[in-house]
Amino acid sequence: MARTIGIITLNGYYNYGNRLQNYATEQVLMSFSFDVKTIINNTSFTKVKNNNPLDYIMKIKNIKRSLFLREMKNIMRYIVNKKKVDDYKNKKTLLFKEFSSSYLNETDYYISINNIPENLNDRFDFFVTGSDQVWNPHNVRRHSSINFLTFAPKEKRIAYAPSFGVSKIPPEDVDDFKKWISDMHKLSVREYEGAEIIKKLTGRDAVVLVDPTMMLTRDKWLSISKKDSNRPDDYLLTYILGDLPNEKERQIRNFADENDLKIVDLAMGQGWSDYIAGPREYIDYISSANAVFTDSFHGTIFSILFDVPFVTFERIGSRSMISRINTLLTKFNFENRLESNINLTTNEVMDTDFSNTDSILAKERKKTYDYLEEAFNL
Repeated sequence: MARTIGIITLNGYYNYGNRLQNYATEQVLMSFSFDVKTIINNTSFTKVKNNNPLDYIMKIKNIKRSLFLREMKNIMRYIVNKKKVDDYKNKKTLLFKEFSSSYLNETDYYISINNIPENLNDRFDFFVTGSDQVWNPHNVRRHSSINFLTFAPKEKRIAYAPSFGVSKIPPEDVDDFKKWISDMHKLSVREYEGAEIIKKLTGRDAVVLVDPTMMLTRDKWLSISKKDSNRPDDYLLTYILGDLPNEKERQIRNFADENDLKIVDLAMGQGWSDYIAGPREYIDYISSANAVFTDSFHGTIFSILFDVPFVTFERIGSRSMISRINTLLTKFNFENRLESNINLTTNEVMDTDFSNTDSILAKERKKTYDYLEEAFNL
């Protein structure tokens, strides 16, 4: 009888990386002939609001004038284009739900911090938390111990490449994180800084593994990809989730013009883009692009997997997530792909050396399989 594995990860219908890492995690575990299910976690917490007026004043003072004006511009664009934006979001959400129902093995029940089925532990031989930023202390579920599998016996708790998404844990969360992580049976993480956090909190060593999306071959990803009818033949794919200074926007437009490429933007979160993509279309858009400009972790990953010339920008306007990007680029010798190291007006962008990618992938995949075999006592 096959062993049963329950996955705890982030759930939702809007984030490409989340859906695709969930799919990859299931596929990796199924390769061991496990019976795998993703357990829907509906735990939700509202953060305590700080009503100190001085904090609000300091926050306002720290907002750059250019970012404030850009945000106001986005709000006005939304008001003017509300119908189009809502239609865009509804269509995109539908594509995400279709992907989830077709390619993910999710439970028909959900759990939450106050709703753990009494027989949940009897249904599964092991529980896996990861990948994604399930241990990010700034997540809305930050006070949920579910992402650390505390509902299960210690010997059933496996961490598969979870991410903290930050370089340090806020002081108010240290005690909880120390206890929850200490009680894990097997530990691995996705970033070097994550391993340092665990070492500092618990004294334990954690293996640094690649994101599960890198465990699947190019052919495997292409087998589930789908071409969007609006996709042009030659294009520069931009997938930038943070703010983009005007000077960088100008350089990107110039690069596209100089290389006779149409700009395809998949990051128009407010919905005034002509390109609507679910997870399957997202894979095709990256694999078929002439080049990719992104500040996304998974945008960078799929560019590497498909040997597509890319430039990775540091995200602006939100908490720094450069740790996971640095780990990824360092592993694959792509530090020179950071936007800060490239002149966007030259041919450096298209001159991306992928000659070592396959050998590094083989080594990292073996490292992951070795970790999982030990974790599951195979």
